Amino acid sequence: MEVKEYLGNVKKVFDEIDKTEVETMLHHILEAYNNRKMIFVIGNGGSAANASHFAEDLSKGVITDQNVEKRIRAISLADNVPFITASANDSGYENIFVSQLITFANPDDYLIAISGSGNSKNIIKAVEYSKIRRINVIGVTGYDGGKLKDLCDISVHVPLHEMCTVESIHSIIFHYITGHLREVITGEKFSAPSFH
Repeated sequence: MEVKEYLGNVKKVFDEIDKTEVETMLHHILEAYNNRKMIFVIGNGGSAANASHFAEDLSKGVITDQNVEKRIRAISLADNVPFITASANDSGYENIFVSQLITFANPDDYLIAISGSGNSKNIIKAVEYSKIRRINVIGVTGYDGGKLKDLCDISVHVPLHEMCTVESIHSIIFHYITGHLREVITGEKFSAPSFH
């Protein structure tokens, strides 16, 4: 496949994404910021990398002024390697995220669950626990959305059955959200990319 064809296909997928879903996700992250709630981000594999990157962008990249103390309180639960390995060893890999939520999360906090398939067992267990604990769940999915799309409170769905490209599109959505939040919170102009 030529680059031009690949990028054309990616654009077609972007056009099929429900833009109101992204706007709703933005609104809820802003609500978490305004109410000083924690945002926990989870994912496996490439989605774990996206979780780490997005949590860093939210907590550090939105407000870069070191003199501003009120920030978006976001952290990736995919980064806590000692906790993950202890949980996997003691109670199974499917519990690596729910164990951390039990320890760190409070009602009315937020969970951003990223899963290309929407069916990862550790993601679903974390979401099911969050529903019981009144933690707001934002699901970010691909493929047909899987179980996650039906369980989450807010859904951002990429309707594509190809994992690598789904993860790439998730990353672009996250970067858009970061830039838009920077503009809303700090007033710093967020400009769309332009090619010359």
